[in-house]
Amino acid sequence: MTTTESAFMTVAEMVSAFRAKTLSPVEVLESTLKRFDAEQPRLNPFCLIDKETGRRMARESEARWRKGEPKGALDGIPIPLKDTNAVAGWPFRFGSLTIPDTPVDFDGPMTARLRAAGAVFFGKTTTPEFGWKGVTDSPLSGITRNPWNPDKACGGSSGGAAVSVATGIGPIATGGDGGGSIRMPGAFTGVFGIKPSYGRVSTPAAAGVGDMSVHGPLGRTVACTAAMLRVIAEPDERDPFAIPWQDIDYVGELKKGVKGLTIGFSPNLGYVACVDPRIAEAIAKAVKVLAEAGAVVEAADPGFPDPAWAVDVIWRASSGKRLTRMTPEQIKLMEPALLECSVSGLSIPAVDFIAAQDVRLDMARTMKAFHRKYDLLVTPTMPITAFDAGLVTPDKKRFPTWLHWSPFTWPFNMTRQPAATCPAGFVDGLPVGLHIVGPMFREDLVLRASAAFEAARPFKMARG
Repeated sequence: MTTTESAFMTVAEMVSAFRAKTLSPVEVLESTLKRFDAEQPRLNPFCLIDKETGRRMARESEARWRKGEPKGALDGIPIPLKDTNAVAGWPFRFGSLTIPDTPVDFDGPMTARLRAAGAVFFGKTTTPEFGWKGVTDSPLSGITRNPWNPDKACGGSSGGAAVSVATGIGPIATGGDGGGSIRMPGAFTGVFGIKPSYGRVSTPAAAGVGDMSVHGPLGRTVACTAAMLRVIAEPDERDPFAIPWQDIDYVGELKKGVKGLTIGFSPNLGYVACVDPRIAEAIAKAVKVLAEAGAVVEAADPGFPDPAWAVDVIWRASSGKRLTRMTPEQIKLMEPALLECSVSGLSIPAVDFIAAQDVRLDMARTMKAFHRKYDLLVTPTMPITAFDAGLVTPDKKRFPTWLHWSPFTWPFNMTRQPAATCPAGFVDGLPVGLHIVGPMFREDLVLRASAAFEAARPFKMARG
């Protein structure tokens, strides 16, 4: 088996090979590190690399597999960790120069679950400062680029995670999503990613936007991602809002398909006017795939009005709160655009913030009613393809902020529902994403539909 072949194996293929002793975690890690060496100078998906720790963990996993005693479902799997995850022994910087380059002595909840399952840690992936925007560049790590075209943005804030998966530097990776931060880079780079329901994955250290933000996985395939979701869904006592453990075999659920499921297809949520016609055409074709797989598909908008003003209030107010915990010296190190956003949040009246939260409640009620008729909602993930790297927005007149060019993602952070992006083709050589939204705590339905689509339209990888 060549280096490229082993680096691009799925989680199930790796585990099967470990069990059969035809491949070892050490060999897989070395293949993964070779992919890192090839892609890091070109695309910059990592802000920290620790090959020796990875090699030690891989050797420990190899020894367990030799005894036939793996720790868990992900034993030996190399997993990149986003820099919004605390990892004992590594700095925890959130992509920011304001946080010192000092190792922490604890694992965050998702990290702890992965470590307990035997995963191999070898580096941390890039994020914009505090995950504040929909692209991945920061004063700490510079620009992370799109593997399909390095002149283009990779999306964010889990851009480093998405690029690592797309290029064979790990079959799965950790991400976080407070406004689309798993799904935006997934769509821009052509990988699968799912934002779980709030509470499904313990997330006590959310980057500023409270119950809009949740940790989750990105993966090479739907099954890879489902395997990781089962592991990280075990609740952590540090998160007071974690839901009780539910013994759901997410990989097993994939076999059920979509026959008989009802799907509402909304190409524009009823109000989005900026969808590229070529993306609209690609998504319409993708929806037909679900119908051909047995789903009942109907045109249906969710029924809520454009909530852009409300998410803008929440986002800026949350950014402003961060300033109250910083020293003047730290503030001077912040990215200027983030500082401007944060300062504007300090002057938002409390009544406006509460009004924005009321909008969220109305949206959640509307979606609950929608799902009494439809099992799933399907939309485009993004209305545009990846734009030039280094920009926050491709056109300030059309899209004043990143919130305006990502209108399909953050509404479902506001409602706290599970939502995934599936690679659904290309426009001008750049990936397009199919967005699948489910009712609260029904990740199984979202994953089933995603797997049915993948089976009909297998995902392509950016093999550099």
